Amino acid sequence: MQNRIKELREQHGVSQGKLADLCKVSRQTINAIENAKYAPSLQLAFDLAKYLGVTVDELFNMND
Repeated sequence: MQNRIKELREQHGVSQGKLADLCKVSRQTINAIENAKYAPSLQLAFDLAKYLGVTVDELFNMND
């Protein structure tokens, strides 16, 4: 599943570690999600969208 997490995270000047702390997951989890190696839970998807200021639909491309 493709996503815009890295793009949006960098636009906000937030490191993987900081985003991980905000979402209460490891930095490795954020890295795996950014690289489409791990699909986040629904709650984590909502948390990521909230901290990056977008909707879940805007964060993830569900067509891939």
